[in-house]
Formats: sequence, structure tokens, C-alpha cells
Amino acid sequence: MKLELFEPAMCCETGICGPSFDKNLIEIANIFNQLKSSESVQANRYNLSQSPQAFVENGVAIDLIHKNGKKILPITIVNGEVVKTGAYPSPKEFQEYTGINFSNMSHENL
Repeated sequence: MKLELFEPAMCCETGICGPSFDKNLIEIANIFNQLKSSESVQANRYNLSQSPQAFVENGVAIDLIHKNGKKILPITIVNGEVVKTGAYPSPKEFQEYTGINFSNMSHENL
């Protein structure tokens, strides 16, 4: 299965650089690190400043941005289908998409 996350412009690929960290982005980075070891899931993150070509090449993501503006970001796409826009998926939602258990991850544990 293929999971793609199209994110707003950030200072680096993960968004967890700089003087203060967004707990959501730390959680997302941890989830994607776990997904890298999965043989059943191809997971990719693209942020607008680091990977603009990925947005252009993905017709769904660029169309949503053209119609709704950048407020539609982040966009989560699973196997070509948009499953969430405007917010990052929770660990439970990532589990629903991938079948991988992320229940031990929560904002409180970060």
C-alpha cells in the first residue's frame, strides 16, 4: 500500500528543526520512521518548500491546493485516495490506513 503526506512549507523535511518543536510533527516523524521498516507500506512525506515537484506531479494534491488554497494542507493520500485534509492524522488513523499499531504513541507521551 502507498501512503503519501503532502505538508505545508517547512524549514526542513521533517519540520522538527528550529528553536521550538510542534508535538504533532514529532509524532508524525516517529510514525514515518516506523513505516520505513514496513515491507507492506510505501510511505512518503512531501513538504511544499522541500519537495514542490512532488506536489506538481500529484494531480490530486495540486488540484486541492488550487481549489482550496494552502489551508487544505496537510493532505493524506492512501493508494491514490484522499483520506484526510487540513490536519495531520492521529496514530489511530495511521493504524486504520496501514494496519500497523501506533497506539503506544500519543501527544502525552512525547
